[in-house]
Amino acid sequence: MTEHAPGPAWRGTVALLLASSTGGVGQHVRSLARGLTAAGAAVLVCGPAATQEQFDFTAVGARFHPVEIPASPTPADARAVATLRRALAAEPVDVLHAHGLRAGLVAVLARPAVPLVVTWHNAVLAGGLRGSVSRLVERVVARGARVALGASADLVERVAALGAADARLAPVAAPPLPEPRRRRAAVRAEFGVGSDQPLIVSVGRLHPQKRYDVLVDAAARWRTRTPPPVVVIAGSGPAYLPLAARISAARAPVTLLGHRTDVADLLTGADLAVVTSDWEARQLFAQEALRAGVPLVATAVGGLPELVGDAAVLVPSGDVDAVDAAVRALLDDESHRAELGRLGAARAATWPTEADTLAQLAALYTELAPDAAGPTTPDADAPSTGRR
Repeated sequence: MTEHAPGPAWRGTVALLLASSTGGVGQHVRSLARGLTAAGAAVLVCGPAATQEQFDFTAVGARFHPVEIPASPTPADARAVATLRRALAAEPVDVLHAHGLRAGLVAVLARPAVPLVVTWHNAVLAGGLRGSVSRLVERVVARGARVALGASADLVERVAALGAADARLAPVAAPPLPEPRRRRAAVRAEFGVGSDQPLIVSVGRLHPQKRYDVLVDAAARWRTRTPPPVVVIAGSGPAYLPLAARISAARAPVTLLGHRTDVADLLTGADLAVVTSDWEARQLFAQEALRAGVPLVATAVGGLPELVGDAAVLVPSGDVDAVDAAVRALLDDESHRAELGRLGAARAATWPTEADTLAQLAALYTELAPDAAGPTTPDADAPSTGRR
C-alpha cells in the first residue's frame, strides 16, 4: 500500500490518556505515540500500568505515567482524576487527548488548563441503569471536550447530537501487519486443518459486544459439512469462560486461541474471516483481513458498511441463520471468495493510512496549540519540548 504524504509536523507536547485496554484502543494509542515522537513531538501516555505492560508505549519513545482507569466506572475514578491532575502539573502539556468514554470522563473531571480532545472509539450499547449512566457520561464528555472526534460517521452524528461544540470524523487506521513468519501450510498444521478443510478466523476482544456466541452457534451447524471447517478465535477478555462453555455444550468446531501476536500468520492460513459484532467503528481485524485479501463476512453495523463497501458480505447483527448462510455460500464458491479477496485489497488501498491519521492530528493540535507547532527559524530541525 502506498503511504500518503504526511502533513506538517507538530512539535509540542501531548498527553494521550486511555483506560484499561487489551485491543484496538491500545494499539491506536501506541501507533500515535510512535508516529508523533518520530515527527518531533513529545508524548506522555497516561493509563493503567497493565496497559503499559501490554503495549509498551515507552518502547516507541513516549513517557508513561500510571493513571488507573478501569474499564467500568468505580469509586477509584476520583483517584484517577487526582492522579491525572498531578501528572499534568508535573509534566506540562499543550494538548490533552483522551481515547474512549472512560478516559474522556476522567479528563473532563480533571479540568485541564489545556485544550481537551476526546476520541469516541465505541458506541454505548448497554441498557438499563448502566446504559442510562453511560449516556449521561457521554453527554458530560461531549460537552466538556474542546473537540470531539468520532472513529466512524455514526459516532460523529451521535456526539454532535449530545451537544459537542465541535465534532469531527477521525478514522482510525489499523497499523500495518508485519510480514507473515510462517507459510500457509505451517499455520494450518498448527490447528490440524487438512489440505481440503476451510480455516475460518476471527480476531477480537472476547466481549459480549463482539457476539462470538453467534459465531459459535453457526459453527455448530458446520460439523455436518464435508469436510467440516475449523474455526479459531484469537483474543482475550471477560467472555472467555461463557464462550468456552458454549463451545463445549454445542460441540462446535471452535478453538479459543487467547491473545495472539501473529495475526498476519493467521490470515495467511485463513480461507475466510468473520466479524459478528453488534457494533464496530472501523474494526482493526476487518481492516487487516481486507488488506490481506482474505474474504470477509461481517455484520452491517456502525462504520463497517462504510469501511468495506461491496468488498465483503454483510449480514444483520445477532442473526445466526444469516451468518450460517453467508459462510456456507462462500465456502461453496471458490471464485466468489477469490473475487472478494481482490475487491478487499483494492478497497483497503483507498483507506486513510497511519500517516494520514497522524497528519490529521498534527493539524488539529496545531490549530489548538499553535504556539507549540515548532520553530520556524533556521534551527527548525532542533527538537522542541513543547512546554511553555
